[in-house]
Amino acid sequence: MFFMADHLALMNVPMEALKRSATVTSFDPMTLLPALAVATEHIGLVATASATYNEPYHIARNFASLDHIGNGRAGWNVVTGASAQGGAQFQPRRTHMEHDERYARAKEFYDVATGLWDSWEDDAFIRDVEAGIYFNPAKLHELNHKGRYFSVRRPLNVALPVQGWPVYVQAGQSEAGRQLAAETAEVVFSGLSRKDAAQQFYIDIKRRMSAFNRDPAHMKILPGAFVLVGDTLAEANAKKRHLDRLVHLESGFSTLQVQLGGDISAFDLDRPLPDERPPTNGSKTTRQKLVEMSRNEGITVRELARYVGSAFGTLELIGTPAMIADQMGDWSLSRASDGFNIMFPFFPSGLDDFVDKVIPELQRRGLFRQQYEDQTLRENMGLPRPKKRFIP
Repeated sequence: MFFMADHLALMNVPMEALKRSATVTSFDPMTLLPALAVATEHIGLVATASATYNEPYHIARNFASLDHIGNGRAGWNVVTGASAQGGAQFQPRRTHMEHDERYARAKEFYDVATGLWDSWEDDAFIRDVEAGIYFNPAKLHELNHKGRYFSVRRPLNVALPVQGWPVYVQAGQSEAGRQLAAETAEVVFSGLSRKDAAQQFYIDIKRRMSAFNRDPAHMKILPGAFVLVGDTLAEANAKKRHLDRLVHLESGFSTLQVQLGGDISAFDLDRPLPDERPPTNGSKTTRQKLVEMSRNEGITVRELARYVGSAFGTLELIGTPAMIADQMGDWSLSRASDGFNIMFPFFPSGLDDFVDKVIPELQRRGLFRQQYEDQTLRENMGLPRPKKRFIP
């Protein structure tokens, strides 16, 4: 699948750093992905959409439409929004919701969106030309939802998505995020770079699913993986060193500030992170991982800035195709992951290297498909069609 991340506002960082970032401008995913849907045949199309700064009816309608345009290949990556800058674009709500409340709203948002997709039964559309009947009204259901955050009565005015529901993707790793994932998610992105931590996360999330009567096989955990391929290890490492040198300190420092979730301008660049840091209402997990790296490995603020600036601060797979395949196979076969969310350092050659060199190596080992199993994203990921929850 192709995953398109999104952000609702410019980062609140100094212009000296912002002027170096290509992310100051990006297409809205729900405009770009329908265009990609008609130009592709099999690959899934997954977009980020915030549960904090959207309404469930809009999201349900958008993703149902995308699923039809792509013939069953849509996925929704729900985010709660770690950045307060996104909230500043939406009036009258000027303040960013607290972390745990964002997840509470996201759970109700999920209930409403999936309920709207369930407006239509699978056989609701008769399309009887002779009788002039398009659908059976008995197969259409009103939602009548009244909750803490939303009140939505009517059914969705887009037909049942091809997949039943678009694939539901989530990325939270905090306590609230893990609970929401265990209850709802079908794909979970993680940012863990150590195999032991990834294994603990994998076991924890799938264990929690039992409380919601969910089959652990019905969730795929995909760590983010920064991949850099070389014909030799020396060549791959040389590419990485070159990329590291290209990271301007202002850019890396601003990325680090965003990931730590507070002003760090007073920190000593040549010492590890101080024990006392500004409180944050952003991502708890990303911040904690960086704090532990600095504390346990003695990594300075300057080094952390270059780290997050060059490789996104996630799992790095750097080496020959065989070496990368070794590590991917090891993670996938040892309950550290079900696959990977691949991040490329540059385009198009970074992507081409992976497709042309690593994928054939994975296929030779029986770790990657030779062809698509079916048409929809659900079927190709081994995810079941969701059971419908009709309203009496």
